[in-house]
Amino acid sequence: MSERYGKVRWGILATGGIAATFTEALLSMPDAEVTAVGSRSEEAAKEFAERYGIGRAYGSWAELAADDEVDVVYVATPHSAHRAAAELCLEAGKAVLCEKAFTLNQREARELVDLARSRGLFLMEAMWTYCNPLIRHMVALVAEGAIGEVRNVSAHFGFPGEFAPTHRLRDPDQGGGALLDLGVYPVSFAQLFLGEPDHVAAWAHLTPERVDDNTAIALGWNSGAVASLSCSFTTDTGAPALVAGSAGRIEIPDGFFHADRFVLHRPGHEPHTVHLADVSPSDTDRSSMRHEAAEVMRCLREGRTESPLLPLDGSLSVMRTLDTIRTRIGVTYPGVD
Repeated sequence: MSERYGKVRWGILATGGIAATFTEALLSMPDAEVTAVGSRSEEAAKEFAERYGIGRAYGSWAELAADDEVDVVYVATPHSAHRAAAELCLEAGKAVLCEKAFTLNQREARELVDLARSRGLFLMEAMWTYCNPLIRHMVALVAEGAIGEVRNVSAHFGFPGEFAPTHRLRDPDQGGGALLDLGVYPVSFAQLFLGEPDHVAAWAHLTPERVDDNTAIALGWNSGAVASLSCSFTTDTGAPALVAGSAGRIEIPDGFFHADRFVLHRPGHEPHTVHLADVSPSDTDRSSMRHEAAEVMRCLREGRTESPLLPLDGSLSVMRTLDTIRTRIGVTYPGVD
């Protein structure tokens, strides 16, 4: 185990809602310390620092990246800025936890991965679902054969929203659309159990700005397995998920991306519900980001440059699938694709 880290010192890059939620999680962890925050706006950085009692506030990303009292930076910008922000921090020698979707496309993701690996630096995509103890338990059950061979996965994530044409979710220059904001969850969920698909089909309704707001995805594997996925800003689909095998199925009734329970169904047995507290008794809040923060800190203390829960090759694989889906539905990002 590395002696370098006692209390892991975090820098927060960006000051929006997701940055606030993650900072609140860190402040509840005795082995974490938030030492600095950086933003393109000095005023926003100072306000965020005052709100959370953070010692240093910077009006630029570069100043945060250069801070010698920061061990790891959490990149919480919109995904259109992930590559630039993460690259800046890696170039400065910092470990990085980068929000999902990892980048706008697989090429950008590959650039970050190659940079991190060439520098021997830790890099991880913040797909909190993969770090959830309940999902990890579910993965273990499936691997043990609890439902036989996986043959069908479904996952959906949608809610209705009214967004102005200038909103980031409708702006192709900012990587707008439902796919990268919501669809990354069902795609990542399907690949968690089945790996990268061999076949991809998709259809979407596009806004006047030519980004998707209601998207259906069908994935296929040469093994015969299939996945049915969707994401939407136009309708409340909830967030149910299903993993079905040759000898049973596991259902997550809602909120699969931060699940607090699942139901195991097997022929000849009564349905069995497993709660988050059953596998992680100290957990009372399924929306907590503490699990992914704990995974980052565990990896840093062990001298790892990537997490076995979220290997970088897995993030690249998901980005390849998202790229293919965007090709199928006709969404492109100016200056990137």
